[in-house]
Amino acid sequence: MNESSHAAAVVFDRFERVVDPTLYQPLPADDLIGMTDVVSSTEAIREGRYKAVNMAGAAAITAVMNAVPEESFPFVFGGDGATLAVSSRHAAQVRDALARTSAFARDELGLDLRAALIPLSAIRKAGADVRMAWFQPSPEVRYAMFSGGGLAYAETQMKAGRFAIEPAPTGQKPNLQGLSCRYLPVTSKNGVVLSLIVKRAEKASETEFAAAVMDVFSMLHQLDRDGHPLPAEGPPVRWPQGFELEARASRRRETLAWRKLKLAFIVGASWLILKSGTRVGRFDPVHYLRQTTQNTDFRKFDDGLRMTLDCSEATADNVEKRLAELGKRGVLSFGAFRQKQALVTCIVPDPMHNDHMHFVDGADGGYALAARKLKEQGVMAT
Repeated sequence: MNESSHAAAVVFDRFERVVDPTLYQPLPADDLIGMTDVVSSTEAIREGRYKAVNMAGAAAITAVMNAVPEESFPFVFGGDGATLAVSSRHAAQVRDALARTSAFARDELGLDLRAALIPLSAIRKAGADVRMAWFQPSPEVRYAMFSGGGLAYAETQMKAGRFAIEPAPTGQKPNLQGLSCRYLPVTSKNGVVLSLIVKRAEKASETEFAAAVMDVFSMLHQLDRDGHPLPAEGPPVRWPQGFELEARASRRRETLAWRKLKLAFIVGASWLILKSGTRVGRFDPVHYLRQTTQNTDFRKFDDGLRMTLDCSEATADNVEKRLAELGKRGVLSFGAFRQKQALVTCIVPDPMHNDHMHFVDGADGGYALAARKLKEQGVMAT
């Protein structure tokens, strides 16, 4: 791959292929890996602020998208943070966007969002790599899948304070146009929203790990639409939540009160259209809601498997039991967290197009608490 070839990486549309190592191609040699995560996210979760935590994670992706609109760069949403890969020719814009995003999280959300920009060359020098492929859940949207162990190494560097990006001064806001979180939490139909993170054990081969993941997939095929947590017809249309968060994200120099007033008209009109299902010009609300479900990232791979699933207690028990057995065999480690609802955070550059993206996580701690349980195992994973 050369520096302009992110968009030309392999594309696949059957998620089961995510553990096929032949799909993944090395990133360009001069790429940079951008990373963010919310410090002390567990405390914010205890305070009932996980929607704000999710917004901070999605904000980093949105800010970089708006900073380098000409580049189709790969990224992954991790719940309390994000990971992305960009060409070094965009280093200045990306560094500025991430610095401003950290400032936004601090000033508007009351969160400490650390950020780092790590040269891929440093990751490879340490003996790891970052490879990628695109998973395409719908014709208009694709999400990056990462392998190679390099992201795990990059995360340790970020948390050690290396390659850090300092937050911008107060008043330097990122461009977060398109970021929203209006949907209310979506309640599980089957009883449980299971947040799951599965990592390959240090001494396990890619082949052993792939076989283990396929074993888990075979258990999940019994679920309606493989456990998709959103209804096929789209998330329920209820009076929007996250109104203040969106106002904080979208305001520029205006006061928060004035931005909330203006946003109230926009959000109210959008809600009426979606609720009634009435077509307005070229905008078809029924199609938009269905596309929302199709465009979600409820399954992903970033040096390990992440899934947010709607399932029964019995299925969650069976999946966790099987993963524990595979863990004892030294194939993998995992973290799981159960809740009753899923959260949706959105990037919608233009509602008239089908390329809007929707990030799904558990509503009560999701990936952040699953990651904590993974760490509690004390098992090294790549």
